[in-house]
Amino acid sequence: MTKQHSEIFQFTLPEKLACPKPTEERGLHRDQVRLMVSNQDGKQIGHHSFQDLAKLLNTGDVLVVNTSSTIPAALPIKLPDGSPARLHLSTQLDENRWLIEVRSVQQNNTQRWTAGTSGQSFELPGGASIKLEEQFYQKQELLQLWIAQLQVSPPLQDYLATYASPVKYHGIDKPYPLDYYQTYFGQHPGSTEMPSAARGFTEDLVNQLLEKGVQIVPILLHTGVSSLEWNEHPYPEYLEISALASQQINSAKRKGKRIIAVGTTAVRALESAADESGTVRPYRGLTELYIQANDQMKVANGLLTGFHEPEASHLHMLQAIASKRHLRRAYQAALQEQYYWHEFGDLHLILNDPEKRSWWGVAPEYLAKPQDWPRPEW
Repeated sequence: MTKQHSEIFQFTLPEKLACPKPTEERGLHRDQVRLMVSNQDGKQIGHHSFQDLAKLLNTGDVLVVNTSSTIPAALPIKLPDGSPARLHLSTQLDENRWLIEVRSVQQNNTQRWTAGTSGQSFELPGGASIKLEEQFYQKQELLQLWIAQLQVSPPLQDYLATYASPVKYHGIDKPYPLDYYQTYFGQHPGSTEMPSAARGFTEDLVNQLLEKGVQIVPILLHTGVSSLEWNEHPYPEYLEISALASQQINSAKRKGKRIIAVGTTAVRALESAADESGTVRPYRGLTELYIQANDQMKVANGLLTGFHEPEASHLHMLQAIASKRHLRRAYQAALQEQYYWHEFGDLHLILNDPEKRSWWGVAPEYLAKPQDWPRPEW
């Protein structure tokens, strides 16, 4: 049965907030990005530095983090007419078959190329090639992903390290090194695009969290391309949740502790591995789960994430954790306070604590006070 898509609230994102430079280019440590915390249906909103995260969480809270690291997944190709394009690897299906996306190059940006045909081949650098087998989605209005056969001679990781570059989209005006696209928790190469919600974590901040008694539980989900647009379904992604991780999460849930997913990738992994009672089971394999606004979260009751564009599919998932009213209030505040969007931007901690609970035991006057964080021009 096909679910109905919920209407997503509308807002205008100013260009100056859309694509900030990485913190490394702005003279900031990664944990100096800003953090907005919204709670209680969006009626309580606080403005902080991400360095304050340990102060804002409770002992026993669980942060579920993604240990996938980013691979260089963009390869230069030529379209049949000779014009330049980029091939983006997305999800590895088996040893040689991938879900891939082809994007034409328009000056310094790329856009979808929709003229591909089954059986079409492209030459890749280093004598490699790729052949389009069939469109993954049959409906033209959905993301133009192809199932494709990749032929490379060296080990794939070595080949990509030599010839590929990190995927970048509209607004990023120059290439950045692969290190800029890695997170503190990244250990297992496989993500086409950075699980960016964790980009602000540093060794010092992680130590503060552990000293506070916050649990950090690792899971794995390899992310694919993030060029989804309005109402487009997420595609299959590979995930692993170990028996130990599932035990830690289930134990914390039984004790009434908060399960806070770090990124929409962690939410998708948790909800894919949960049974109807909300118990997380060990899991290894692809997930095709599409979390929509009218779905009920079985595991996560908090989310640390970036800010998402108007009509982005990720906003469906956010509405399954927070109400549309909650998100509308939060995004209005984010626009008013000029938070930065996208993978190198600021962060948003979404919680849904009942109103009868005190807000982390922190003085309300501290939470409500906007502060002036360092924001060099970009």
